[in-house]
Amino acid sequence: MKVLICGGGVIGTSIAYFLSQRNIEAVVVERTGVANAASGKSGGFLALDWCDGSPLAPLARRSFALHGELAATLDRDWGYRRVDTLGVVASVQQDTSRYRNLQSPDWLGAESAVHGQIGTPDTTAQIHPALFTQAMMDAAADKGASLVNGRVDGICFSPDGARATGAIVNGAALHADAVVIAMGPWSILACQWLPLPAIYGSKGHSLVFQYEPTPESLFVELEWQAGQMRSPEINPRPDGTTYVCGLPGDDPLPVDPANVLPEPGACETLRQMTASIAPELGASAILAEQACYRPVTQDGLPLIGAVPGIAGAYIATGHNVWGMLNGPATGEAMAELIAGGETRVNLRPFDPVRMAAQDPGAIF
Repeated sequence: MKVLICGGGVIGTSIAYFLSQRNIEAVVVERTGVANAASGKSGGFLALDWCDGSPLAPLARRSFALHGELAATLDRDWGYRRVDTLGVVASVQQDTSRYRNLQSPDWLGAESAVHGQIGTPDTTAQIHPALFTQAMMDAAADKGASLVNGRVDGICFSPDGARATGAIVNGAALHADAVVIAMGPWSILACQWLPLPAIYGSKGHSLVFQYEPTPESLFVELEWQAGQMRSPEINPRPDGTTYVCGLPGDDPLPVDPANVLPEPGACETLRQMTASIAPELGASAILAEQACYRPVTQDGLPLIGAVPGIAGAYIATGHNVWGMLNGPATGEAMAELIAGGETRVNLRPFDPVRMAAQDPGAIF
């Protein structure tokens, strides 16, 4: 069996990895490079139970466990470590000391107060997202998977149009027994070829500083200029860098992922926000100024499963902020589904057909 996976982000490479573990041939088609979009520019934060109470809970708990298992069994380093996670209040306009319930890390500024511990090493962890995504691709390749550089222009169908038989890549047919759409927000392009609901892109900016403080992950509520509230996230990494995100963008999703760029002034604003929270961090050297689009759906849940009405066609996208966390469990479940077996995690809440009931005008 040969499976063509359109997209070289964490979802696509995780699917390739778990297919390869079943000795199923996986071919990943990627236009701009493995982990070139959100999978290389996210915070890499992982949480066991932050999705509890939602349909995502079983997927997240399974995936959190898989992250630990993969880090322990694969001979590759992607910066996996368990961390404490702290909730922080900061302000450029008022004294925040009344919110201080715990001692602050010494690298935080005087106007930043830790109001609580929101994760422990038992429940929160982090990875370097680009290294993890590449490691999944490399481990899949060790078992026979391949990576094709190319642009997906369409889907190949059987004569009756009822089965997907491959994809058009760089203008030529690339045949397979099954096709998976895992192109993040660019999965919207597949709505031209397959009966799928829309996928949207939510833009965010991030910075990578040359700075290594103590390893706590921080979720900050920042009262910014003119009383604006922002929610930066700060993730120190064991490679001597610190990742900061938390400033949205307004630009529409470009057709070509290579054209995703920070918006004018956004990265400088994010640096100023960082300096107001942690002055020494904000003053350190910036290694990367970047932006990415997270894939989101109308109801906030990912699309994971078979494309309705088209045999051999599947989709796995729309994970929003939890793509890096839920990549492994999504890959495992998709491999189980494609192989024709039971899935360990119930995929019913993520079945794309659900959108037809919610939106009669959806593309089905």
